[in-house]
Amino acid sequence: MTDFLDQRDAWLTTNCSIARAIEVVGNRSTLLLLREASFGTRRFDDFARRVGISEPVAAARLKQLVADGLLERRPYRQPGQRTRDEYVLTRKGQELLPVLTALRQWGDAWAADEAGPSVRVEHHDCGAAVHARLRCEAGHDVPPAEIDVRPGPGLLRR
Repeated sequence: MTDFLDQRDAWLTTNCSIARAIEVVGNRSTLLLLREASFGTRRFDDFARRVGISEPVAAARLKQLVADGLLERRPYRQPGQRTRDEYVLTRKGQELLPVLTALRQWGDAWAADEAGPSVRVEHHDCGAAVHARLRCEAGHDVPPAEIDVRPGPGLLRR
């Protein structure tokens, strides 16, 4: 039998999960807004300032993250002020935390300057560093050389 991956030219990529995920989170400012949300940033001005983007760009990206279901807008009001919205990660947004962790981990190893990474993410209970790992459903750590790619139920062929 021919190896499944050797048949890739016959696949349609229109149903590729990676391509679809990139359509949602695949630009710099969106990923940095999600980083900030994962750090607990909630207010519009804080997002724009911490990510280093203009208010119109922040507004457009936050609006899209809400539309995509990654953030939820919640009204809040400080005494003497008008009601405003804050942004909180939804469950769908929280499920991107392993992706953000993997990007941070890779950046710490391959893109940080000589001083080292700017933040360390730790487990609240024990203080150990948090890392992303490849792990199968049976609980085994899986090195890249031991990954097999098989056809999924949504594979479309030419």
